Amino acid sequence: MVSWFRRKKPDAPERAAEATQPDVSTAPAASDSRMAVQAAPAAPELEAPAGHAPREPAAAAAGKLGWMQRIGKLLNTDVAELIGRNPVLDDDLLDEIETALITADVGVTASTELTEKLRKRMKAREFADARALLKALRAELVAMLAPVAKPLEIDTSRRPFVILTVGVNGVGKTTTIGKLARRYKDEGRSLMLAAGDTFRAAAVAQLQAWGERNGVAVVAQGQDADPASVAFDALQAAKARGTEVLIADTAGRLHTQQGLMAELGKIRRVLGKLDAEAPHEVLMVIDGTTGQNAISQLRQFNAAVNVTGLVVTKLDGTAKGGVVFALAREFGIPIRYAGIGERPEDLRVFDAEAFVDAMLPESLGG
Repeated sequence: MVSWFRRKKPDAPERAAEATQPDVSTAPAASDSRMAVQAAPAAPELEAPAGHAPREPAAAAAGKLGWMQRIGKLLNTDVAELIGRNPVLDDDLLDEIETALITADVGVTASTELTEKLRKRMKAREFADARALLKALRAELVAMLAPVAKPLEIDTSRRPFVILTVGVNGVGKTTTIGKLARRYKDEGRSLMLAAGDTFRAAAVAQLQAWGERNGVAVVAQGQDADPASVAFDALQAAKARGTEVLIADTAGRLHTQQGLMAELGKIRRVLGKLDAEAPHEVLMVIDGTTGQNAISQLRQFNAAVNVTGLVVTKLDGTAKGGVVFALAREFGIPIRYAGIGERPEDLRVFDAEAFVDAMLPESLGG
């Protein structure tokens, strides 16, 4: 239970122009259109835990409580009311539970399948009372999420381990990268960030601020630079330094914008010129408040870049976080992290049981 990576640069014909080999000891002015590696500021040396064993931030020690305090109103109120109004097992109770699940964006199909399964068990007299039925519901919900609750494991044999982050506008990609940087830095890993969102000057500045805050080098070019060029140069710099992890940002784009979606494929191909297996993880950031629209988003991004992991953000204070169940059922793609707050430590390794505990506690009463 969670307590809450030098060789001569090859030709890259798809790049807008060949970037010169960076001087990693300096940080050129922001207006310079050439690649700039923002040197990591002086920071205290961090002692790496043996084998880089992942560890949760200290503020996450409360575990389930941390989840419950932030997303505990997802279903709790509705279910408590159902028990009060419907202490007797009947079809009406199941119908109301199904409605509560659909309202929380678990999805019509998933909600119907769940309640029909419970209905069969109810008719077989497997439940003594409504609370027994709800205990079974909790178990079914955990079973839906358990197969996709897989933490992101950094393969140290791949240096650098390249993480490409993708997603639509406004889901919190850059912030998520900053929080991941904090997490990996706390684990004692060496890392580098690539400011690939070149459409927004603010995004580059934001990532550089995160890098400065965490003592992490950031590779950047000027605004409107070719994102594939930024990613290529960052990977080359990370290889030269022997960096363990490289996290590349990309500009937010609507899943319906085919030209911009094709650009993500270009970034993958350009990274492959330096490392045939890169990126090693394509991490899609999804806004948990978008509900069922997240399904079509993931479908299009997965077709474009083969998404290998998910981060679901903004799960605190939403009644739509049940979409994680629909995503799990539809795609089976691992959910790596969940964002349940603004603080760096609020980016939690996704835990199926903790999530269900938060949305539907064992002790029901408000």
